[in-house]
Amino acid sequence: MVCLEEAVPLEARCEKGWRCLKVAGPLDFSLSGILASLTAPLAASRIPLFAVSTYDTDYLLVKELDLNSAVSVLLKAGHALLR
Repeated sequence: MVCLEEAVPLEARCEKGWRCLKVAGPLDFSLSGILASLTAPLAASRIPLFAVSTYDTDYLLVKELDLNSAVSVLLKAGHALLR
């Protein structure tokens, strides 16, 4: 289950400290390779991630400690980031 940290019950086993990068969407189903173009440079830089795909877009969750590095890697790979 993925949810805001504040919504996690105290007794639940969870891993906190994730930050979310949202892929601008909606994405057409005919598109391919979008998630791979994002995850490949992060993997090459040894940045762990958790990907979530929805009906119209994708999300990349990276650990808070890796967020700045992940943003830098994605920018170097030619991706634009909006804040």
